[in-house]
Amino acid sequence: MSAVELLVLDVNETLSDLEPLRERFKAVGLPADSLDTWFAATLRDGFALTAAGASAEFRVVGRDVLVSLLSSHRLDAGDETVGSVLSGLTELSLHPDVLPGLRRLRDLGLRIITLTNGSAAMSERMFTQGGIMPLLEHRLDVSVPGRWKPHPDSYRYAAVVCGVPEERMALVAVHPWDIDGARRAGLHGYYLDRRRTPYPKAFKEPDLAVPDLNALADVLAEKVG
Repeated sequence: MSAVELLVLDVNETLSDLEPLRERFKAVGLPADSLDTWFAATLRDGFALTAAGASAEFRVVGRDVLVSLLSSHRLDAGDETVGSVLSGLTELSLHPDVLPGLRRLRDLGLRIITLTNGSAAMSERMFTQGGIMPLLEHRLDVSVPGRWKPHPDSYRYAAVVCGVPEERMALVAVHPWDIDGARRAGLHGYYLDRRRTPYPKAFKEPDLAVPDLNALADVLAEKVG
């Protein structure tokens, strides 16, 4: 395989820690596991729109899912309640390994970008406060191709923007569906197994599986060495 020169980083859960959102779900009366239900259902509906040849912004899909979730629990689903939960998306923090890991990966000569199904603007505060903004060459989202990952058009869009062939790119993500999509689009796939969960057998296997970005830097440093 061709040598990787560009890392494409997923954002939600891969870089950002969503756990603080759990308290916001609980604060409006929802069970603690509603965060996981909401995130999975938001992805489901975004994927469904993409499969149907349509698209919608993450915030729109996520709001609709939260309204349905609140309503199913007979809770207030007004704008104020929904906003009190979803506003937390702009106040998240990076996982502790992200800054040191990305610094090491940049020191290895790798170019680094982000590609998210959400809005690139949503993560600006988190990236700035977390100190990684100078390490990122581009912050991309799927609004231009109009197709959520794992549709191949989203990864190809990143390749065009960066002027790099897909075989010289690697998608870094905690989501197996993202790794699978990237690999089917011709990229390498580096799986961050933050939760120590088995990788699904139905998906294309990752080229690498590591627990965090520091471990990824260790592995790639050995390959360079």
